[in-house]
Amino acid sequence: MAKKYIGFAGTYTRESSEGIYRFVLDAEAGKLQAVEVAAKVGNPTYLAISEDKRQLYSVAQADKLGGVHAYEIEPDSGELRYVNEKLEEGAPPCHLDIQNGVLVTGNYHKGTTDLYQAHHPSKLALKGTVQHEGHGPHERQEKPHVHYTAQTPDGRYVMVADLGTDELVTYKIENEALVKVATLHVEPGSGPRHLAFHPDGKTAYLMTELSSEVIVLDYNADQGSFTEKQKVKAIPADFNETNDASAIHVTSDGKFIYTGNRGHNSIAVFRVDEETKELTLVEITSTGGDWPRDFVLDPSEAFIVASNQKSGNLVLFGRDGETGKLTQLDSVVDVPEVVCVKFLG
Repeated sequence: MAKKYIGFAGTYTRESSEGIYRFVLDAEAGKLQAVEVAAKVGNPTYLAISEDKRQLYSVAQADKLGGVHAYEIEPDSGELRYVNEKLEEGAPPCHLDIQNGVLVTGNYHKGTTDLYQAHHPSKLALKGTVQHEGHGPHERQEKPHVHYTAQTPDGRYVMVADLGTDELVTYKIENEALVKVATLHVEPGSGPRHLAFHPDGKTAYLMTELSSEVIVLDYNADQGSFTEKQKVKAIPADFNETNDASAIHVTSDGKFIYTGNRGHNSIAVFRVDEETKELTLVEITSTGGDWPRDFVLDPSEAFIVASNQKSGNLVLFGRDGETGKLTQLDSVVDVPEVVCVKFLG
């Protein structure tokens, strides 16, 4: 039965944004509505919600300090209650993920990955930091730029995508520290940005920002390693302007992959082969705004909400579950400097 879903939007606060915003998707009406400030915090660009939907963690910045803010969520209203923060000297992280009480963050500017204990917001504690080394051939690869950190779905490893060094590094957690177990070197100049796993837990899809490609990977759970099996472009072959690919998400049935393009300002739709898990491009659709930093499938997966940073809006799309194709709906709401979108449901 159609219902209303509560969503949260992370933002930059360089101009008019005040922090984390809350909104509602009315699935029956096909409308985004009720946008309001949920928490005032500096540059909460990325958000993560715990599996029990009771905790929200955000990237945070205060003057020359950067780190994480922790909140409790009131599940019915979506009200956020500030509980804790861990801020360190220097730039804030750009990505974070929580699973099984373990929070990991990736810092683009520092080239570091931080490991936190996070069984409850009140218990948030930094346990260790790993510093990446290296560079790549692109002008934006002068040093490490960690852009994605998350645990594998089986909880055995932490994966780190480094845009600056063209690496996907796998760590295991030992004695509350990150220990490297494997490194995948992708084509120089690709710039790995984000990763999403297929529901089968055996295949992963790595989005490269600089080359705008999706790399299909086989995952070896015993070794914590990844191997390439396919690469596909996420932008049209005749698009010659600058494009910075952004987010990547997989449907829960594993049939479709969606990727974001900043510059081309679009979402690419790929069909997943049932046997090989390789990709075939279905279509590329405009996001109805400028600079789609991210997007999200709603809990029913009948909709996608695109977050366009430079135009400061959320745009609603209907999703065909059989073809994967998207249709822009008559529902656009303003969220200044919007980056990341997460649903509570």
